[in-house]
Amino acid sequence: MRARGWAAALVGVVAMVLGPGVGTATAAPLGGARPVPSRLPAAGPVVIAHRGASGYRPEHTLAAYELAVQQGADFIEPDLVSTRDHVLVALHDTELSVATDVADHPELADRRTTKVVYGRSQTGWFVEDLTLAEVRTLRVKERMPQLRPQNTPFDGRYQVPTFAEVLSLRQRLARTTGRPIGIYPELKIPYYFRSIGLPLEPVFARQLRLAALNAATAPVIVQSFEPTSLRQLRDSYGMRVRLSFLTYPSGAPYDLSVQGDTRTYADLNTAAGLKWLAGFVSVVAADQSQVIPRRSDGRLGTPTALPARVHAAGLQLHVYALRSENTFLPVDYRLGSDPAADGRASALDAAFLRAGADGVFCDQPDFCVAARKSVGTRSARGFLPRR
Repeated sequence: MRARGWAAALVGVVAMVLGPGVGTATAAPLGGARPVPSRLPAAGPVVIAHRGASGYRPEHTLAAYELAVQQGADFIEPDLVSTRDHVLVALHDTELSVATDVADHPELADRRTTKVVYGRSQTGWFVEDLTLAEVRTLRVKERMPQLRPQNTPFDGRYQVPTFAEVLSLRQRLARTTGRPIGIYPELKIPYYFRSIGLPLEPVFARQLRLAALNAATAPVIVQSFEPTSLRQLRDSYGMRVRLSFLTYPSGAPYDLSVQGDTRTYADLNTAAGLKWLAGFVSVVAADQSQVIPRRSDGRLGTPTALPARVHAAGLQLHVYALRSENTFLPVDYRLGSDPAADGRASALDAAFLRAGADGVFCDQPDFCVAARKSVGTRSARGFLPRR
């Protein structure tokens, strides 16, 4: 196992020696606990644990979220999808075989099917075809075992968590750390779930209200690649939390395309597009290549003007997704030839902070925390105005 920070190593050793019940997260009930910090982190830039500390534990497990907070993350980031009985669970993909052991469940063999989602054909088992009870029989596994073999000993230990469990965990971690731990959920492919009668927005809004988190001061930022979903949360469901629009280097938001709106992601990153977004979001979350692209030789290039445009629109800029393995790094930030070995990730993370990022999504939060320490905290431009 590669050493990637004292917290990961310590928790891993304890869990392996004493058993799966130690060093893992257990969700506490939402009710009956004493008040916990409900404000957003006051200083920037913020560190967002991308799918939890997914460089150290299988992604979207309570253990990955808890470890991320131990490493200093300000936000934990669950991706949210819906089961057949309309319960939100934390998974990056609707197809289940990539990150769970669903293929090993003969009782679910007849659920294997082929679907076309957003123009992409996939064959496998889909979360929207299983009830929560069926999803809970599955166990999570590492999605990139060749790159992250240190995570594979944790395969089979954890269930797919519900959004309610993640909210409870956030509350407990805020209480035990005394820090304003935030949650940064992404509504995954919301147009698709709406089209099959399982809209994410009303269930999500209800859960936030039950958790007493629908407030301007709540430590919540909601993200989506689809602006229609974000506007629905605000206009149709009365969400008062901050919203973040995810942008991409190419293509267009699917929801706009099907409505006949021809604007692309590039259009929405212009001054005019950002002015429109600023009417309802507080953050633009950009792919790292949109902030500092790579040169033709694979080395890190020169920062773009996107941070300045985003800030000129009165918005914050968050950057996704920073990872430590050589295979994900520019060639001038790699160490050695092993694609799975850690490179100079903290130095790269610091480059994005210096380029103007107000927050970074990190698979290895400890590397980003170290980068922030090297750069220094700053007042985050009137931290996160609420639209």
